[in-house]
Amino acid sequence: IVIVRHPVSVCVPVNHRVTLRVRAEGKGILSYQWFSEDEKEVPAGTQSDLTIRASKTHRYVCRVNDHFHNYVFSEWVKVKVLDIDKSDWQGEPHIAINPKPETVQVGTKVSLRCAAFGIPTPHYQWYRNGQPLLDKTSDILQIDGTTAEHGGSYLCSISNVLEERWTEPVDINITDKVALLIGNLNYSCHPGLMAPVMDVHELGNLLQQLGFRVVSLLDLTRQEMMAAIDKFIQLLDRGVYLFYYAGHGYEHAGRNYLVAVDAPQPYQTKNCVCVQRVMSQMQERQTAMSVILLDTCRKYNQGCIPSVIKALRPNGNTVYGYACEDAEAYEVQDGGKSTGIFTKYLNKHILQEAKVTHVLERVSEDVGKDPLVTGKQAVEIKHTMKEPRSLKDKVRTAGHTRELHLRDVCWRQANLPRKKQLMFPCGVKVEVSFSALFSNVLVAFATIKATPDQTQDCTVTLSSNPPMEDIFSRPGRSEDMDSLLINETLNPDCTLRLCSLQKLKESVVLKVDLHYTHKDSNVRHTESQQVDIGRPLVASCKLYRENHTRDKKPNGATAQTTGNISHSKSQQH
Repeated sequence: IVIVRHPVSVCVPVNHRVTLRVRAEGKGILSYQWFSEDEKEVPAGTQSDLTIRASKTHRYVCRVNDHFHNYVFSEWVKVKVLDIDKSDWQGEPHIAINPKPETVQVGTKVSLRCAAFGIPTPHYQWYRNGQPLLDKTSDILQIDGTTAEHGGSYLCSISNVLEERWTEPVDINITDKVALLIGNLNYSCHPGLMAPVMDVHELGNLLQQLGFRVVSLLDLTRQEMMAAIDKFIQLLDRGVYLFYYAGHGYEHAGRNYLVAVDAPQPYQTKNCVCVQRVMSQMQERQTAMSVILLDTCRKYNQGCIPSVIKALRPNGNTVYGYACEDAEAYEVQDGGKSTGIFTKYLNKHILQEAKVTHVLERVSEDVGKDPLVTGKQAVEIKHTMKEPRSLKDKVRTAGHTRELHLRDVCWRQANLPRKKQLMFPCGVKVEVSFSALFSNVLVAFATIKATPDQTQDCTVTLSSNPPMEDIFSRPGRSEDMDSLLINETLNPDCTLRLCSLQKLKESVVLKVDLHYTHKDSNVRHTESQQVDIGRPLVASCKLYRENHTRDKKPNGATAQTTGNISHSKSQQH
């Protein structure tokens, strides 16, 4: 028996009459029996043609046999039923469900679905930006972990032997929210600050809860600040972007300046970063929203005109929040937690689902009520918003696939080293793991995982080559800062903080020294291993342009205003 024509799969609307056909050749008279997928005989399914009224999806097969006890089975076919009423359909390919546009965040899963009737069942082929996706040939296109390059215009071709149809194009919009946070505290020639550490850390955590990807940096020179801002500008597309600075600052000739840690005494505008420059670059990228928040002083010089926020294009959606106006910005230091007054109330309100301008108005009201700064500090808010926007808004970024891909590559450069398992010759097993405290501060943990019977009193120490300064070990650091450095879940035996990673020009090699006593000889031994972690986190972005050295700071830290320090003595609070 030879089957010369197998039945074909079909996709039909509910209650549509379907005929499945099989043709076979053999000796004598041939008999037919159709079966469903549960291996039950189909009632009255004893002819070469099987006509059914499709109520739900089923698979079918036909057995052909002769009087000589020979038999053969056809191919299995599926009658797929879509729960859609289409009584006037005649069998041609017809798109019943078009895909819908999607807006998702980077790293999440997204699905596009289309469905079509057809006899035979149509073939699906998905396209992105006009190019076929060769591995996407089912009715559902699924992307498990979206990246920027997945953004774009999608459509699906539906075809069978009769004709071809196309769905309407739809966009997958990759939502992106990026924040650059800079906190300067250890100045070479000026009084140090304490609040930026906690302020940057806490604000970064809150922004991550809002879906932001956060780059947080401490203690940058002017060259490093300029390079970090330039990298940040490269990420800008049609998303929401936030720039935050905490540290010394001032205003001159109607422009605002951020003081780098290597600024001399006295400093000039050429030693600082101009806020208006950052603002203009952000507006040029036509983002959905740009937010600039500055927790720094801006004492006016005589004869200066007020600073002006000016959109470069009518659709420039920029919000500008300054901790003070014609005044100094204050930080509170009570021996424990240190925080800037402005950032204290910013962190209180930033998670609220309200227009960002309303959030800043609430911050301003709370600052005005704070008895520590009543009459001394007032928040200034300016904006060029053309429509109400919140930091929780989703943003459309379709149609810029190449730019989004370049931005995503830049983002992935900031890599966190993977944990390492080290087995020492004596049999002791040590795990080295890592945590990013800030984007330029890496914490390495060493934990003893296993010890053989012949070893006792095991301890482990970590060191790095090149040696990295620990800015948190300086005199005057608060206890609250130390709480950031402890990972209670890991319970490590040793911790090493690697700070100022932006200055790295070579790979970092960690030296792991294991000290133990051998039970039999009671002799103390030391064994060492090295772990090359490359250039972790922001080090891979090469923010340096030249070597920078900083003068040693005097011991001790006092309460400061956060700016205007080259012109007047800092006040005590």
